[in-house]
Amino acid sequence: MTVRQSTPLDAQAIHALMRPFVSQHLLLSRTEAEIIELTRHGFVAMVGPRCIGFSAIEVYSPKLAELQCLAVHPEAQRLGLGRKLVGHCIERARTLGVMEILAISSSEDFLKSCGFDYSLPDQKKALFCQLRPRNFDDH
Repeated sequence: MTVRQSTPLDAQAIHALMRPFVSQHLLLSRTEAEIIELTRHGFVAMVGPRCIGFSAIEVYSPKLAELQCLAVHPEAQRLGLGRKLVGHCIERARTLGVMEILAISSSEDFLKSCGFDYSLPDQKKALFCQLRPRNFDDH
């Protein structure tokens, strides 16, 4: 298994990897164009030619990036692959000089084990105002 920078050529395989997670409402649906954009700061885990994991950051500003689309094929879960993908994303953000990374997920314990928490050391907390329903199958 190898983890490498993703490219637009990986978009179709990433889309296929994400599909079951989207249908279970664990990930939001993305168009292939949106996935291509995420490959800019994304990483894929490969076993031979098969994509078994993906994660990316979307950089909003020098202050903030968001961890997005973390998906690991069920057969490859619990092997440290998700942690490795998150680590690559954190390192990319660090290299880009980003100050903070936000992650929105239902996998709280996993993200906490990767260094995320509910508040920043100076007690800043993320608060949300939902403007429209989250549609999991828009695309």
